[in-house]
Amino acid sequence: MLVIGLLLIGVAAADDGLFEALGSRIARAPGSQLGVFSMMMGLVAAVTVVLNLDTSVVFLTPILLHVARRRGVSEIAYLYGAVFMANAASLLLPGSNLTNLLVLAARHARGTSFAATMFAPWVAAVVITWAVLAWWRRADWGHGASSDEPVTPLRLDAGALGVVAAVVLMLAVTNPASAVAIVGVLASGSQIVRRRFSVRHALDALSPLTIGGLFVVALVLGAIARSWSGPARLLGAVGPWGSAGLGAALSNVVNNLPAAVILSARAPAHPFALLLGLNIGPNLSVLGALSAVLWLRIARREGAEPSAVTYSRIGVVLVPLSLAGALGALALITPGAL
Repeated sequence: MLVIGLLLIGVAAADDGLFEALGSRIARAPGSQLGVFSMMMGLVAAVTVVLNLDTSVVFLTPILLHVARRRGVSEIAYLYGAVFMANAASLLLPGSNLTNLLVLAARHARGTSFAATMFAPWVAAVVITWAVLAWWRRADWGHGASSDEPVTPLRLDAGALGVVAAVVLMLAVTNPASAVAIVGVLASGSQIVRRRFSVRHALDALSPLTIGGLFVVALVLGAIARSWSGPARLLGAVGPWGSAGLGAALSNVVNNLPAAVILSARAPAHPFALLLGLNIGPNLSVLGALSAVLWLRIARREGAEPSAVTYSRIGVVLVPLSLAGALGALALITPGAL
């Protein structure tokens, strides 16, 4: 319900021109190519926090590619940054990643409390992800120029209102899924009634077969895991760093949503460390999260050439660095959370 609600809000916001308007203004910004890339990564992080990583990947991947092409710079850093930054930035609010809600379901914590705990790891993961991508494509930043294309107009309509409502709900409500789903239906429904876009357009953004398939897998695995105490005992034995590593490893075997269901069927001993592994670990392979599956589909539709091999080549460096940085920040700033 949460993912569907946020994706529907994203459809309405995209129709308002929210993402394209922001992207076109950044594309026209004076200054270095690295500066523009950094601003776009900041936009990905912000949208991920507010509207969930899957929404971010679906609606911002085309915008990022368009910005790179408008400025005459290689689109590779923008292409992979769309998904790597979305995964890394999904740590800050409960609704930013469905795994956050699954792992901490028993705690019934408000979004403000969750954000206070995860802020330092979130900053570490975002900064390290940006730094690795910027260094990897450092040869690109001396080429290209600012865009002189006109900016895209922005309409403050149902989509913008939906974004504001989603932020408030995810900060103030313990379990925001139902409320966010209602907001999403209202925001997109009002646009459909006014013939701004069709029901088919909304369904295309939802990828119902992909989301439904993962949901069924999660239900089956959850039913099995609740009758098995092995994962809970293992997480208690390996400690916080081991919990993070186990979450990352299992995510790349069965996807991080089923992994979260398996590892949190019984309350884990180190839930915040586990979340770091579940959210950052999928940057190792395209099998790790729904966000990567959606990214592959969207990127190919936009004429890009994403590579699973290149994804993993970057991830081999990125995941250990960002995971260690996030765990270190959590231990330093909020040691009680470990």
